Amino acid sequence: MILKMLGANRCARWLAIVIVLVCTTMSTSAQDTPVYPTAILPFQERGKDVSELGSKVTDILFALLVAEPKLVLVEREYLNKVLDEQELNLSGVVNPSATARVGQLTGAKILVTGSVLQSEDSLYLIAKVIGSETGRVLGASVKGTVRDSLDALVRELAKKLGDVIEARASELVAKPTNRADRLSKLREAIGKSQLPSIEIKVAERHIGQSTVDPAAATELEFLFTELGGAVIESPAAIPSVEVVIQGEGFSEFAARHGNLVSVKARLELKAVERSSGRILFADRQVAVAVDLSEQIAGKAALQEAASQMAMRLIPALANVTKEKK
Repeated sequence: MILKMLGANRCARWLAIVIVLVCTTMSTSAQDTPVYPTAILPFQERGKDVSELGSKVTDILFALLVAEPKLVLVEREYLNKVLDEQELNLSGVVNPSATARVGQLTGAKILVTGSVLQSEDSLYLIAKVIGSETGRVLGASVKGTVRDSLDALVRELAKKLGDVIEARASELVAKPTNRADRLSKLREAIGKSQLPSIEIKVAERHIGQSTVDPAAATELEFLFTELGGAVIESPAAIPSVEVVIQGEGFSEFAARHGNLVSVKARLELKAVERSSGRILFADRQVAVAVDLSEQIAGKAALQEAASQMAMRLIPALANVTKEKK
């Protein structure tokens, strides 16, 4: 009877919302032991005898910090690709807007960069620890000589970095934002603008496992409808769709921390005006989630990526509607 009243698709969608809410609750409880997604950027070199030491320091530091239980490191190849695509260099990454963008594209909440500096016979390894969300910059350094073991110096630096991140993470990482806060910010951003009617077509999967329900699409639908927007699902009503939100999301295992599993998700979305085919919005977001279950962590990561993306997507659609008026 209920299925006849609501329609099978709508009932399934609300069931998916309930499942995602349960996943969120379980994921939050698993975060009692915090895990920080971290990106290690290449170290610069300053001095006549430190050629190629920057890359060696970066490699050794990555190898040491990857074993830290509270850190999830962004893969080096993926990080380099993001930096190249965004045309960012090391000096540009400390710019607040650049650090935020690197965080969006890699999921990293903490960036580690620095330099290898030679001054006469002394050798300094200087690291900066940057919060991609807060823009806060902290530091750590070690001093040796050009004759000292580089491995020993980097181990000392890695220990200091681990201590700084653990002790001062609250300064580097922004406090988690809940749905109520995001909805409040979105309502303020869109003002009295009317949102267009939308259709959501997002393919989702967890690599290596089947996907039970669409966590990202469900989150977008929830936020959009809460803000007074119309989400169209019925084929008969497709002509009334003004904007089609389409894209792809996937999640994959990142690391295991004791009984906890961290999973990384990547979501790519674009909003297309149905009448003209014009692309109104195109972006991507990476998020990391931790839980006892890999499947639940995957859903939580996709949901978080969608929620963060919505903070840019929905105001963009509201602005388009405002321009038409």
